[in-house]
Amino acid sequence: MKTCALDIPFEPRLFGYAINSHLILEYLAFFIGFRYYVFLRRRSSDTINTNNRLSIILGAALGALVGSRLIGVLENPTVAFTKAHIIQLLNTKTIMGGLFGGLLGVELSKKIIGETTSSGDLFTFPILLGIFIGRIGCFLSGTNEFTYGKATTFFMGMDLGDGVLRHPTSLYELLFLIVLFIALKWVQKHKNLKNGALFKWFMVPYFGFRFCIEFLKPNVFYLFGLSTIQILCLICLLYYKNFIFQTLKNA
Repeated sequence: MKTCALDIPFEPRLFGYAINSHLILEYLAFFIGFRYYVFLRRRSSDTINTNNRLSIILGAALGALVGSRLIGVLENPTVAFTKAHIIQLLNTKTIMGGLFGGLLGVELSKKIIGETTSSGDLFTFPILLGIFIGRIGCFLSGTNEFTYGKATTFFMGMDLGDGVLRHPTSLYELLFLIVLFIALKWVQKHKNLKNGALFKWFMVPYFGFRFCIEFLKPNVFYLFGLSTIQILCLICLLYYKNFIFQTLKNA
């Protein structure tokens, strides 16, 4: 795939100024994802009261903020501590750290307020939709964002802005997210799931997918032969080990 209808990185201009398409789509992902959550909550019989639900959302947001920045920094912790690099690190974030940090933030907030009901199911599809929109921004940013793949001769290879044919890992993820969304809708409709199981059905496949696709990315920091994201994926899968074993047992 040597040519593309769009110039990548795609930066449309408005009144003479270049528009950061990834940033716009990132904000759009938050807005649409939240509106989708509100829509789903109105259509569901949520057993968690409004005050507790707001506390859970706050815990998720704070956990996601800390987790996304922390894992973003740990992806390349060996950079020189110059002013430019520090500014770059402070602006670095990753959805994987955000997801796992949000998960821990939710669990902590639930302990604080004494909420014992599983709360993740209502977030599942809004999160999926938000990630999907955000990944479109990653693809349009090309090599301006560290979400591109290694150089390749694979037929899906694309020039993402540096003249090198690379794995379009963001496109691979977009395809995976579509399949996962459809599969989870089917599971929700046809399976008698326990409360909280739908969110786990999202987290386990997604973190498993991200573990695998990291092998196609030119990561610069490895520990035990794995990238920071891959180590985080293993930690998440270990966190859900009981769910995974029970699912395999009942298969």
